[in-house]
Amino acid sequence: MSEPYSVRVTVRGYETDVQGHLNQAVYINYAEHARWSLLQAAGVSQAGLVGHGVGPVSLETTIRYRRELLAGDEVDVTCAFQWGSGKTFRVFQTITKADGTVAAEVEAVGGLLDLKARKLVADPREVFKELTSAPELFGF
Repeated sequence: MSEPYSVRVTVRGYETDVQGHLNQAVYINYAEHARWSLLQAAGVSQAGLVGHGVGPVSLETTIRYRRELLAGDEVDVTCAFQWGSGKTFRVFQTITKADGTVAAEVEAVGGLLDLKARKLVADPREVFKELTSAPELFGF
């Protein structure tokens, strides 16, 4: 199995809280940034999704905080999709400091919303397969 997709992010001072560490909500932003970066790298744009009549939705997110992050820390945020047979998929992400220390693990459940019917698409994997120019980034 190949390495998961990864993007580097630098913790900015304004993202930290009164204790000086990364605010808890920003971890979700980093995870979301990595997911959209993967989509872009795979040739799937927001406009392409909307043109196809779908939009990604987050249904559940679990974050396990392992080590604090401070302003100036550089982190790599990975992103790996896991496909099942239903309407949802899982995304596993790790936020790792430059020295290799795992700062957080993020697990999300997502789906693709049919923008007209306002219901989840029956097989999101097939939609991504149709739209992507780099199926390996989705684990296909």
